[in-house]
Amino acid sequence: MQYFWCQTGAVALGFLLDLIFGDPHWLYHPVQLIGSLISKLEKVLLKDTDSDKKKFRNGALLAVLVTVLTGAVTILILFICYRISMTAGFIVESVMCYQILAVKSLRVESMKVYTALKQDGLPAARTAVSMIVGRDTAQLDEHGIVRAAVETVAENTSDGVIAPLFYMFFFGAAGGFIYKAVNTMDSMIGYKNDKYLYFGRFAAKLDDVLNFIPSRIGGVLMVLSAGIASLAERNSEKHYSMKNAWKIFLRDRKKHSSPNSAQTEAACAGALMVALSGDNYYFGKLVKKPQIGDAVRPLEAEDIKRSHVLLYISAFLMVAAVLGLRVAVGAL
Repeated sequence: MQYFWCQTGAVALGFLLDLIFGDPHWLYHPVQLIGSLISKLEKVLLKDTDSDKKKFRNGALLAVLVTVLTGAVTILILFICYRISMTAGFIVESVMCYQILAVKSLRVESMKVYTALKQDGLPAARTAVSMIVGRDTAQLDEHGIVRAAVETVAENTSDGVIAPLFYMFFFGAAGGFIYKAVNTMDSMIGYKNDKYLYFGRFAAKLDDVLNFIPSRIGGVLMVLSAGIASLAERNSEKHYSMKNAWKIFLRDRKKHSSPNSAQTEAACAGALMVALSGDNYYFGKLVKKPQIGDAVRPLEAEDIKRSHVLLYISAFLMVAAVLGLRVAVGAL
């Protein structure tokens, strides 16, 4: 039981550390190690794959190896630290939880887009947004840049905050790192192109499974966040709508080809009363996507900041739920 309370405290402290410090660029991040492992295994397992069946089999092997190794290493480190002392285990697990979460870094990186738009012009803003999205950005106008930034905040509210906290609720830092390993694989090899269509399919499907429940929790929390944000608005012109967020969430959350990626995006579009998604270019190729939300009002640069409000309220609601439920379980 002492371990349970240390783990609960580590989740809370890790969340607080992320809010304060974000991801320091001078510190080597464990997810980089996971990415390096994926790259090295890919070089070996994708080499000389002369059939789609072999690509799928080797890709599945990569996904299993990365997931198991990440979980095993994390659990081993924590086991050793907790054997040394509860204090050592608590400190190390707190740092691990901190490294998994991405609340502040998501705000900081998207704010660079906002600042560039306001101070430096479109070329600088295109460069800034290219750092956080996978689409082609060289020809984006201001509307396209803002849309890309808001969509990134909306989608990563689930991937970078809600889902890690969901798995920390059950398994602490180990659960968070296993989730991040799968999510990192999806971002690196989960593409539907000639190279990864079969090799990355298992990783992509595994990511879909792990995100299925958290993404829907994230969508609901973002709807609730819109209600809280609308109550906090002091001016007569409203920029958040809980009613519209719920409407668009129910209507548009299944519009993406992925079963999960539109959940928080639909809630965000509805909350801000703007239209998101639509066609994008990737590697020079047009990819047609349906619009999410209704353009009740035009999208503007300030919506990047407004998406941060939804991000932070959603994050606080989720961590409160996780800690509250863990305290309730511990009290039984």
